[in-house]
Amino acid sequence: MAKNPGTPTKGRPARRAPAPVRPAATAAPVVAAQAPAPVAKPRVGLVQFSREVRAETRKITWPSWKETWITSVMVFIMVVVTSVFFLLVDGSLSFLIQQLLKLA
Repeated sequence: MAKNPGTPTKGRPARRAPAPVRPAATAAPVVAAQAPAPVAKPRVGLVQFSREVRAETRKITWPSWKETWITSVMVFIMVVVTSVFFLLVDGSLSFLIQQLLKLA
């Protein structure tokens, strides 16, 4: 399949042709464009807001009790593993510093 000449490939931006240069004498004066005025959004009432919140919460897929239990157990296991790791690192660094201080 042939690639389109203007299509960028992975990791490389597409090449663009340089813009034509106009002579300074024929250049048109630049006029600053004014930004359009911001459009005021209507305020949402409390009743409409609560209806929209309820509609959005109905779309949520809540996890089952089993999924919640498994996730909680996995978090607890990871907390124990990281606690043991940091206990070992802290103990070994403390031992090394004590040995260095004894030599001095």
